[in-house]
Amino acid sequence: MQIYLDYSATTPTRPEAIAAMQAVLTQQWGNPSSLHMWGQRAATVLETARMQIAELIHAPTPESIVFTSGGTEADNLAIMGVARRYANPQHLIISSVEHSAIAEPAKLLEQWGWQVTRLPVDTKGRVNPLDLQAALQDNTVLVSVIYGQSEVGTVQPIEELANIARSAGVLFHTDAVQAAGRLPINIQKLSVDLLSISSHKIYGPQGAGALYVRPGVELLPLMDGGGQETGLRSGTQAISVIAGFGMAAELALQEMPTETPRLIELRDRLFSQLADIPNLIPTGDLIQRLPHHVSFCLQNADGEMLNGRSLVRQMNLAGIGISAGAACSSGKLSPNRVLLAMGYDDKSALGAVRMTVGRYTKEADIDWVGMAFTQILERLKPIELSVVSL
Repeated sequence: MQIYLDYSATTPTRPEAIAAMQAVLTQQWGNPSSLHMWGQRAATVLETARMQIAELIHAPTPESIVFTSGGTEADNLAIMGVARRYANPQHLIISSVEHSAIAEPAKLLEQWGWQVTRLPVDTKGRVNPLDLQAALQDNTVLVSVIYGQSEVGTVQPIEELANIARSAGVLFHTDAVQAAGRLPINIQKLSVDLLSISSHKIYGPQGAGALYVRPGVELLPLMDGGGQETGLRSGTQAISVIAGFGMAAELALQEMPTETPRLIELRDRLFSQLADIPNLIPTGDLIQRLPHHVSFCLQNADGEMLNGRSLVRQMNLAGIGISAGAACSSGKLSPNRVLLAMGYDDKSALGAVRMTVGRYTKEADIDWVGMAFTQILERLKPIELSVVSL
C-alpha cells in the first residue's frame, strides 16, 4: 500500500488540468502576443485562465492577476517589486514564521540597508495584531504575513492585520499558497493589496503561479523584456501550464464547499489517531488551522536516531509519504526555525513532522497511517524519554 500525505509540498496534477494542457500543446500553442489567429487562440486561453484565477479569490478584475513561474516568484515580485520603487532604504514588516520565499528577500533587503521587523508569534504560531500596530513606523512601506503557515498549519488573522496596515496607508501582502483553493478567499473583503498563489498546490501543474495586484498598486518588475503581464513579468507566457492552472482553480472553487469539510474530517481523524502517543505534541493552532494540515513535534528527539527526518525515511519504507519540518543544509540537521520562533527548544524543533491530506486521501488511509506511524515511533524511540516543556 502506498499513501501520499505530503499535499502541502505538491499535489498530483488532476486529469482535467492535464487535458487542458494537452489541448494547448496540440492546438493552441501560439504566442499570445502575436496578432494572427494562432496567437489569438493562445491569448484566449491566457485570458480565460486569468479569469479563472481571479474568480478563485474573488478579485474585482482579471487584469489584477499577474502570472509568474510559481509562488516563490510571486512572493519575490511582491516584496522586491515594492522595494525597487524606493531610491533609499525603507522599513519592511514580516512575521517570524514566513516561508523562505519571503524571509530570504527580506534578508537581502537588510543587506541593502533596509530595516526589517519580524513580528513575534505565540506558541500556536499566531501573530498578535497589536504587535503589528506597534511595529508600524513613518517609513513602513510594506507588511507581509503568511496566510496559512506551511509547516505548522496556523492560519493568521489576515483581515484584521490587513485592515491595520491599510489604516496606516501601508501596503499589505500575504502568501496564500497553502490557503488558496482550500479556504474561501475574498480579496474584496480582506483589504489585501498583494496576494500570492501557486498552481501545484491546487492540483495544477508545477511551473505556474500568480500574484494578485490591487488596481492602483505600483510595482517595478524583477526583469525587463517584452513587457508581458502589464510590464510586470516579461517573457512569453507558459500557456500550457497556465491553462492547467486555470482549470485547477476553477475546479477548486467548485469543489471547495464539499472538499474542505471532508479534509477537515480527515485531518481531525489523523490527529485523533496519534493523540495518545507520549511526547508527540501537536504544533500550530488547532482551531485556526489549514483544513488539510496535521503537524507534530517529538519532544524526545535526539537529533540522531529519533528526529523528523528519520521518521520520514521509515515511513517512506512503509510506503507512506510525509514531511519533516527540519531543514537539511550540507548534510547537517538543523532545528525547525518556525518551531524555534514559536518558543520550542532546539531538541523539540529537530522532531518536526508534517502530514497533509488531499483529494485522494481516504479514511482507510488515515487509519493505516496512524497504525504504521505508532509502530515506527515505538521502534525508534530511546529507552529513556526525556520530557521537555515550553
